[in-house]
Amino acid sequence: MCMTITPSALKFMRRLLRMSGNPSSGIRLLATPGGCSGTSVEFSVETAGFAGDVTIKYEGLAIHMPPATQELLDRCTLDFSDTLHSSGFTVLDPKGGGCGCATAGEGAAVVDISRLRRGS
Repeated sequence: MCMTITPSALKFMRRLLRMSGNPSSGIRLLATPGGCSGTSVEFSVETAGFAGDVTIKYEGLAIHMPPATQELLDRCTLDFSDTLHSSGFTVLDPKGGGCGCATAGEGAAVVDISRLRRGS
């Protein structure tokens, strides 16, 4: 798997882990086909991956994901932006076409960070 995580996304994920009260936890990604750009992605802070998850380390950060998510996010770039108009993760997929709408852009899915939850 080849996935790029921008410095701003990495910084935000590390901040989420600190705020969770357990900085040794990891981020779990769950991507499913569908949504505006062709892929919907959910994120959560988890102490460990779920059964069957693959765990990768990215600059010391544990990222857990099921194999289907790993396949969907292969060759993608995960970014984070915080602007007056929106705040959240953006998945830039060079493989996907996207719908071309103004909020997502071509090949991008804006992920609502209100869906983040603390793992149990």
